[in-house]
Amino acid sequence: MRKIRRPGGGRKKLKPEYDTRKNLKEQMESAVALYDSEMSLQTIADELNLNPIKVRKLLITADVYESDVAEKVRNTFEEYRETQDYKAALLSTASTLNLSKSSVTSYLPYEKGVYFPNTASPKKISVGAERQRRYRAVNKLRSEPTEEHLWDVVLAYAGMNFKTYSGLSFSYEVRKGRHGEYTKELWVDRRENSKSLSWSSVLLAFRSIKEVGVVVDRPKALGDIRGVTYVYGMFYRFRLIDVPDEAKEKMKNPKKSKSRK
Repeated sequence: MRKIRRPGGGRKKLKPEYDTRKNLKEQMESAVALYDSEMSLQTIADELNLNPIKVRKLLITADVYESDVAEKVRNTFEEYRETQDYKAALLSTASTLNLSKSSVTSYLPYEKGVYFPNTASPKKISVGAERQRRYRAVNKLRSEPTEEHLWDVVLAYAGMNFKTYSGLSFSYEVRKGRHGEYTKELWVDRRENSKSLSWSSVLLAFRSIKEVGVVVDRPKALGDIRGVTYVYGMFYRFRLIDVPDEAKEKMKNPKKSKSRK
């Protein structure tokens, strides 16, 4: 006589305490912590007893790994993913970039990984993830200089340190209104007080730029705009403009960490 299968009476897990998602999250957090301390992929792999390729995938899942190849693979895959299922998009990406399927997979985040999207609050992501967010936003702005992409960069750099043409430090914040939406008004902090910088002023200066990366001799060259001295410092750090050699030393921001392979 055949036994009647009881609800929930399936095969028991050999390791009921093992949680794949939790394990992945712990590995990812460990990899990110080591990566933020300037360790190479190989060193991190040795430390965690993992393959360097898996370490890279963990960092990509955490949204902190910077690489032109990783950026190209991700962008190409996401474009195909809009109209294809995961497997088809994977094969299309491999074909387009002339890479193997396994290579493409190694540059994509884990499907069930624990990572924060670009819209996540900076308080919820690591320093490395914030740096990667800014890196992507600036590259997007430089390749497609639109007002929408400029706004994305402005949000990504809120709270960061900038320098004016004369070398004075400042930062800005973007405040929200009653309903939680950004007011598109920047508040520039110069320590002694805060000054309002309207989004319309930023856009006026932006529209005066004829070519991305062009040298702009002085702030007023962007236009007779209220707060243009701050906009000038912002645009230089956003790599929208370049500045004369004599101004670069005064406007130099803290050095970026060396790129890691």
